[in-house]
Amino acid sequence: MYMKFYNFFLSLLLVAWTSTGTAIGQGSWSLRKCIDYAIAHNLQVKQQEVNARMSENTYLQSRLDVLPNLNASGGFNYSLGRALDQTTYQFTSNQKIKSSNFSVNSSVNLFSGFQQANTIKQNHFNLMASLSNVEKVKNDISLNIASAFLQILFCQELLEVANNQLELSQQQVDHTRTLYNAGSVPQGKLFEIQAQAASDELQVVNSQNSLDLSKLTLIQLLDLDSIKNFEIEKPNLGFIKIDTLEFTIDSVFNRAQELPQIRAAQYSLLSAEKGLAIAKAERSPRLTLGASYGSGYSDIRERVTGLSDFQTFPIGKTQTTGETVVSLPAQTPIYGNYPFNNQIKDNANTNIMLGLSIPIFNGWKANSSIANAKLAMVNSKYSLQNAKNMLYKDICQAYTDALAALKKYRATDKALSSIEESFKYTQQKYEIGLMNFVDYSTVKNQLAKTQSELLQAKYEYIFKLKVLDFYKGNPITL
Repeated sequence: MYMKFYNFFLSLLLVAWTSTGTAIGQGSWSLRKCIDYAIAHNLQVKQQEVNARMSENTYLQSRLDVLPNLNASGGFNYSLGRALDQTTYQFTSNQKIKSSNFSVNSSVNLFSGFQQANTIKQNHFNLMASLSNVEKVKNDISLNIASAFLQILFCQELLEVANNQLELSQQQVDHTRTLYNAGSVPQGKLFEIQAQAASDELQVVNSQNSLDLSKLTLIQLLDLDSIKNFEIEKPNLGFIKIDTLEFTIDSVFNRAQELPQIRAAQYSLLSAEKGLAIAKAERSPRLTLGASYGSGYSDIRERVTGLSDFQTFPIGKTQTTGETVVSLPAQTPIYGNYPFNNQIKDNANTNIMLGLSIPIFNGWKANSSIANAKLAMVNSKYSLQNAKNMLYKDICQAYTDALAALKKYRATDKALSSIEESFKYTQQKYEIGLMNFVDYSTVKNQLAKTQSELLQAKYEYIFKLKVLDFYKGNPITL
């Protein structure tokens, strides 16, 4: 009773959810279409692609950092009272001064222990690691989509088995009812077969719910809005040989070395090696070349605009009377406005600088950076080895699961042939009254169970086989 209520409630929930969603359009979805759509719309892929673009910008910037820089600056000053006139380097008092200064400077790093070159290489490896992580996320999504897709196929065939069982029971109900109406069998036998049909009908409902939930899982992976009108394209799986595994674990692992997760770990290790070289460069002298050009203007500055008329200025006096004994004619300069353009031109100055910096002691920072860089490189080696170990474990697990599923499929396939023959014989005996309902029901349920186990082994083998093919570098297809 509880199971019936649960299945009824689950069915209502699925119907309500599908009716409120947005229709996703007609047409069936192939595995390739599902994978392409998921990769194009998955937020994890988009986030990883953003991280890759950020790494690309960092790499580009490190390449541009080797170019000389060029900066311009300017300023305006307004001074009151006693102040220093930057253009004349004289102090003024009780004056208002308006002055401006302008400069352009450039510098370039000539040598810093190859730090810039190693930074470029490190950022390049970081970029390649980010791109590999993008591919890893896409591969993970592809495997998840393939698993959900095959689960739908499995549930569809499981539903067919349940429908076939229900059809057999309904045929038995019709046959038994005919016999009962003719007085050949008691009513209790009709009730027994009707109960079996009701049980088979419940199994159909359960199988349909499993199918709906498997579709819901795939739709959630696709980030779609609704399962309404969603159908997958059933592929032809007849070409897949369920015979034997024609490869070994080591052969798969050797080909799996090119998977994105391994490449990402390898690039991270190379980046850590360049990080160590960058840290060691902190001990190296630095040679820089720089140049600057500047000028200024002040509104109180004046320039000589002419000379006054000749005047007589004493150049000597007598010792007794103090009167001038000799006089010479002279001219005094006349000061006037000093225009802005003229000041900028006359105040121009150019500087060229060649600097050398030799690190002697900086609070042990260089040694600490080198020590941390070495630890980072060791950690990257561990990460690479761990990625290889995890990959090898996954391959071993997939190979073992595929081999177990293959063995289970073979054994179940043989058992199914025997049980099908046994059920035919049992059904004939039951129809003529030579077998009771309990024995008949036992054989019938065993047949349904074996069919389900065969399907489960089949799709488990197919999925693990596709995983191993993926590890070998082949795309996921059905």
